Amino acid sequence: MNNRFGLKDLVVIVLLLAIGVSLWLSMVQKDRQWEAIQRQTAKLDELAQQAGRVERERAEIQRRADELGEAGQKKIAALTEELAQVRKEIASARAAGASLGSGSTASSPAAKNEVAVAASDDSWARPEVPIAKFPKYDFYTDPRSQPGFREGGEVTEIYEAQLQKVVPFVSTDVYGRRVIDVVCQSLGAYDAKTLKMTGVLAEAWQIDPKGLWIRFKIRDKARFADGTPVTAEDIRWTFHDFMMDPQIDAERDRSILRDVVDKVVPISEKVVEFTFKDAFFSNLDNAATLFVLPKHIYSQFSPAEINKATGMLWGSGPYRMEKQSKDDQWTPPGDIVLVRNEQYWGPRPPLDRIRIRCVNDELPRLTAFKNGEAQIITPSVPQFKSLSQDPEFTKDTNFLNWVNMRCGNAFIAWNCGERNGKLTPFHDKRVRTAMTHLINREKMLNDIWKGLGTLSKSSWNPTSPASDPAITPLPYDPVRAKALLKEAGWEDRDNNGVLEDAKGNEFTFEFTYSNGGEIAERLATFIKDSAAAAGIRCTLRGIDWSVGEDIRKQRDFDATSLAWGATAPESDPKQIYHSESIKNQGDNFAQWNNPEADKYIDLGRKELDFEKRMKYWQAFERVMHEDQPYTWIRIQAYPRFFKKEVGNVNTYPKGLEMWEYFRGGAALPMQSAN
Repeated sequence: MNNRFGLKDLVVIVLLLAIGVSLWLSMVQKDRQWEAIQRQTAKLDELAQQAGRVERERAEIQRRADELGEAGQKKIAALTEELAQVRKEIASARAAGASLGSGSTASSPAAKNEVAVAASDDSWARPEVPIAKFPKYDFYTDPRSQPGFREGGEVTEIYEAQLQKVVPFVSTDVYGRRVIDVVCQSLGAYDAKTLKMTGVLAEAWQIDPKGLWIRFKIRDKARFADGTPVTAEDIRWTFHDFMMDPQIDAERDRSILRDVVDKVVPISEKVVEFTFKDAFFSNLDNAATLFVLPKHIYSQFSPAEINKATGMLWGSGPYRMEKQSKDDQWTPPGDIVLVRNEQYWGPRPPLDRIRIRCVNDELPRLTAFKNGEAQIITPSVPQFKSLSQDPEFTKDTNFLNWVNMRCGNAFIAWNCGERNGKLTPFHDKRVRTAMTHLINREKMLNDIWKGLGTLSKSSWNPTSPASDPAITPLPYDPVRAKALLKEAGWEDRDNNGVLEDAKGNEFTFEFTYSNGGEIAERLATFIKDSAAAAGIRCTLRGIDWSVGEDIRKQRDFDATSLAWGATAPESDPKQIYHSESIKNQGDNFAQWNNPEADKYIDLGRKELDFEKRMKYWQAFERVMHEDQPYTWIRIQAYPRFFKKEVGNVNTYPKGLEMWEYFRGGAALPMQSAN
């Protein structure tokens, strides 16, 4: 039998291969066409929803035409134009879909039409202005990629002070902000690793080259915790109807933004534009970091109900409040329980629950941590120093102590104005300067904080380019202090060891501080003793943290201690130091009024050039240094104790990202993300 491979066999094989390749290419082409058709279908659905919304809004305004008058007619015309544009896009999308369904190839007019539709995704933007686009919002460090990862469970953190409320814009302390940060979101945020602004609810934005407007495109998937989409109207309402309502206790943010933002205008359901009164360096920060509230929820409540609320907290973040009813909201001193938001539009957070407990005293906090009742606490400096050397304690505990954006700057604020209708002794800058000279802050740093931290000199971190390197902290100099006090009219006129003024009134003042810890008590005693050594009577007033905010708003103190923590790499000083911020219980609770400082703040805020702006901030720092409304004490590090079973804890330059934690079953290493 002849078994040789002949020409005929070769031809048959080649034909079979050609048919196989042709079939494979056809299948690939069909798959691509199917994917394209699916994209077109989704696009049509979105456009149909948009058309329906515009139709409903136009019908509502037409119904109220007489009431709205000329403004209503203009709005109807604008909506009619928008509806015509949407219908035009629908027709274009349908045509593209029909072409795709006709079996055209990738190089056919249908494919080109598909590209055109994809390109039209930027139709929301203003022409000729660059668009900054951002990838999907995700973990900075994916917990599922870490060793020992487990999903579920609960982590408890103990805060050092009792929260009174967690209501966006109304709650103003750092502890409330930590809770709000994982429930509410904003259009943008500072990247935890790079500290550059990145999109969160916004997938893209445009910034006017002249700095007078910013347009944001909201992510299509962004949802509030009840599944309702985040819209441009929510953002407009949050700014104009919530935060700018003078009846709502939101003066801290209102005092900044009312002079910055002109208006917030929805361009479409998913596009919103901020226009500004002037070109301020912080315009992007002010607009992008504004918490976005669900209008359909908060608009149900009156300003009085919002001000009285303790736990009215709803948002679009990875966690939500366990209690979400007006009549059954969280109230102090109960634990705050955050549960995973199952409607969350971003990556699924690992933990089922995060529990926040508040304990004022240091020893009970540490005891609860040792007993396993909590997995995270902030230790006192003595606790950190002693326990880091304890082999038994370190077996199941990770120690954090690093410098980041949120590190506090501790200070003594002198009330430069009136208290209860009467000027305090510290209205005179010579007295304030003398007080700084009387307090041996280097000794305070070593004795009270065991050398942990850096001596502070001003509101700026000394490593910041906003800080003038020529300025150094005022020295401990009791002789210079005595001379300044005498110059201001304070001397011991009757030789009883106490300073008096010309009328014979003794120099007395009250120092107000938050009690509940060894550090606070030692700081207060140190100040009292320093004053006594110079013939000044100081009485101590220990208060609970929860009432401190009201005391500062009412200016009901002579001197008090606190620490500022930053929420941005470069802060706007107007909120705290400008004389305008004295009004309406603003954050200038020291009531420092210096026209020269105001001038440099105003100039710096409007300067878009970084180097020039730093010069203005340095000039502002020099004015503050001369006037001494604050005695700056210490740049403090960021200490934490973590049980080793808590995983994916990262020491970012921005701080900690609570929503990335998980609870494993074994000892887990601490991560460094610097």
